[in-house]
Amino acid sequence: MSKTPLPPAEPYIPAGLPEHTLSVVVPMYNEAENVEPLLERIELALGRYLWPWEVVLVDDGSSDATPNELARCAAQFGAHVRVVELVRNFKQTAAMQAGIDAARGSVIVTMDGDLQNDPVDIPRMVERLLKEDLDLVAGWRKDRQDGLLLRKIPSRIANRLIARLTGVHLRDYGCSLKVFRATTIKNVRLYGEMHRFIPAWLATVTTPRRIAQEVVTHHARVFGQSKYGISRTFRVILDLVFVYFFMRFRTRPGHFFGGIGLTLGALGGLVLTYLAGIKFILGESIGSRPLLFVGFFLIVGGVQMVTSGMLAELLTRVYYESGISRSYLARENGALADDEAWHQPSTVVKT
Repeated sequence: MSKTPLPPAEPYIPAGLPEHTLSVVVPMYNEAENVEPLLERIELALGRYLWPWEVVLVDDGSSDATPNELARCAAQFGAHVRVVELVRNFKQTAAMQAGIDAARGSVIVTMDGDLQNDPVDIPRMVERLLKEDLDLVAGWRKDRQDGLLLRKIPSRIANRLIARLTGVHLRDYGCSLKVFRATTIKNVRLYGEMHRFIPAWLATVTTPRRIAQEVVTHHARVFGQSKYGISRTFRVILDLVFVYFFMRFRTRPGHFFGGIGLTLGALGGLVLTYLAGIKFILGESIGSRPLLFVGFFLIVGGVQMVTSGMLAELLTRVYYESGISRSYLARENGALADDEAWHQPSTVVKT
């Protein structure tokens, strides 16, 4: 008997799409009770899908029975359910990156493992991605089933702020249910807690015109506990500052730091020039004036910012000329050939 608490829904089966393969990436951390219901829901949504697909479940160093449930359910549902086990908890962004790296599909779907995202929306989103020739279709939880004070209001504020600063106008940055063209998302590396800003990162390798949003179903959490709290608001603000800097100045950080440094230096120069006039023209003492220390420290701060810009320019060149390291460590399970371990449809439609 099924454990899933979600009501059954008639799966949507798109036809007439270009030939493709589909990978569904699901990071999971302490979600033991949700593993089997989630896979049942994915099988319900994609069981009659007309193209090969796979599920990549990423265990982000869970401390409960999630690893055992993942292994059991992978054996139960078939070889198209693959498990990537991280050696410790690297947080959601790194787990998502690990799943994207392991995914073999030409279309990649990311979603949460807490049953709040509904896999039944996946075929419709994939259809829009391929038919409209997009690089990303992001989910919009229009009828969000979360608390108003701690989740909805901070999220709305963050969404508007992110859209304003990044230029990528979406109504819901926080929804994990997203559908990507693999050739695009694999050109983006995710670090820290940057999964909230994936559309903004994607805009660094494609045009915002190829990014769209789609209304998706959102369910209230039934099993387990939420991993998010009001404290994430402060992390979002810090991450947003970095995203803004990276999008505007990643190839020219010297302009960012140098501009600040020159401004500080100019203000310090004006202050010291003013004090010099008082000293040498009016003959007044300036040694005990607080303004003297302000001017001095403005000059010092300006010099430091300019030198920081020079160092940032050097680091940028090292970054672009060297290989990119991974933000996670995973246990090796052996590589699969491109034609192995897919959920194969009984009939494949080609156009």
